[in-house]
Amino acid sequence: MKKIYIRRKEQNGYLPKDILAAARVTIGSIFVGRQPLKGFDSEEESHKYLRALLDVPPSHPDWPRQEREFWANMRVKIPFEGVEVDITLDEDGNAVNPNDYVTYRWCKVHRQVAGSKEEMEKDARKKYYIYDPEGDLIKQNSKIKLKKDADKEFIKISSDLDKMRRILRVLTKSNPDSLNELEVENRLYSAKESDPAKFLKVSLDKNLDTKAEIEQLVEAGVLRKIGNQIIYGDETIGEDMTDTVVYFNNKKNSGAINAMRAQLKTLA
Repeated sequence: MKKIYIRRKEQNGYLPKDILAAARVTIGSIFVGRQPLKGFDSEEESHKYLRALLDVPPSHPDWPRQEREFWANMRVKIPFEGVEVDITLDEDGNAVNPNDYVTYRWCKVHRQVAGSKEEMEKDARKKYYIYDPEGDLIKQNSKIKLKKDADKEFIKISSDLDKMRRILRVLTKSNPDSLNELEVENRLYSAKESDPAKFLKVSLDKNLDTKAEIEQLVEAGVLRKIGNQIIYGDETIGEDMTDTVVYFNNKKNSGAINAMRAQLKTLA
């Protein structure tokens, strides 16, 4: 069984908590253009779930009017503890509780309802949010797994100072050459803690060495960067980093790349 909860924003005020808790709060119908907000985009889904809730079948001439009135009169009362909604789907993907499922789909697209508490707190226009206990557990576990993977990768590369410098250069767009080993390790660890996903993406990138070299050439002024474009002399060798990596990996450009490297050595 899959259950979610529609909850309301906690109200701050001078009234006692028990009065605030007992206050009636209702998510009401809203209009999009001249039509009431619907819970379903497709006519097929609307027919599938509303046929059990309206007095006539979809083929009846009165269906459009009843369907419009249904959405126009849609109301969901939200008590202090929230509303439990059963959104369980059977093996064929059909809602076990059509009424609850219709409520969920409508709330999901309502402009006053956020997809999570965090989203609601970032947007003053949101007054309600969807709380998904199972989904929250999965998200939390995914973050834990991501952090564990980042920690494993950090331990793996911590004995390779050169690689740590390359990762730090690409990850932070800074020059790590003047840093000692402890400084490199500390800064890289901070970057990993700040954004484990970005750290993993950079450290596992098969083009890490190439990207680090390009960044080094840009830092030294051998290459110029204007916006996302990377330029060598008067030639744009890449519209962005991805393009430039392709340029460096093309053997036809080895002559120009060797000239860049030679120029870099004279600046060292």
